[in-house]
Amino acid sequence: MANTHVKHNATGYSDALICEAEGLERLARALDEAGVTGIGVPNVYLVNETELEITAIRSSGRSDRARAVLGEGLARMHGLRQKAYGWGRDNYIGLSPQPNRWCDNWGEFFVRDRLGYQVSRIRDTSQRSRFQKLLDEHRSALTEWLNAHCDHPSVLHGDLWNGNVLYDADGPWLIDPAVYCGDREADIAMTEMFGGFGEAFYQAYDTHYPRTSVYDVKREVYNLYHYLNHYNLFGGGYLGGCQAGMDAIESIGRGEA
Repeated sequence: MANTHVKHNATGYSDALICEAEGLERLARALDEAGVTGIGVPNVYLVNETELEITAIRSSGRSDRARAVLGEGLARMHGLRQKAYGWGRDNYIGLSPQPNRWCDNWGEFFVRDRLGYQVSRIRDTSQRSRFQKLLDEHRSALTEWLNAHCDHPSVLHGDLWNGNVLYDADGPWLIDPAVYCGDREADIAMTEMFGGFGEAFYQAYDTHYPRTSVYDVKREVYNLYHYLNHYNLFGGGYLGGCQAGMDAIESIGRGEA
């Protein structure tokens, strides 16, 4: 057997590692279906409620070439049309539950099961009421706008920030997914939350599957989900990111996007 790494469940949720293993296996299958060979996903050797045994990755420096391989591979994976939006079971985004269902309406799914769920978890009642009112006011316009600018469901990593991509001598590896099916640009948006993936990544991605003309607005809306999650987990340092996303929703509601 290859060198392995054992991850222990420190989340407080008994099925967290099982969901992670399912996500890894779905990512691996999607990359294989897309004919992508340059991106690694750890093999799952054992999983239960307390332990997840996966391929060990000897991390090294990232190069422009490796980032380009990642960009092209993700574009090819995102290009595979899936049957619906959502996922067949609830899973987790970091340390938070992530509710799922299958849905034919992307805007409805994202507004209810991503933004609405996170807003409902805000402990500050005045902040929660303010964000909920704004979401309710623009729900219809936001739903229609998201549907108008989404080509089809794609398999998403779901938590695609710098810390969840490792690089070894052979290239990039994807770890710690929060898999579901959605608008591909939700994945790309999150790559920009904490410093970006480098110009080589975005050039390679756009060469194979160009981002839409409204990507800059989508980025604020899609990253609102993650800023809300971070706000709920870690506090007010993420409130500015939440407000930027809410401002984007207001601009869509006013017909300015």
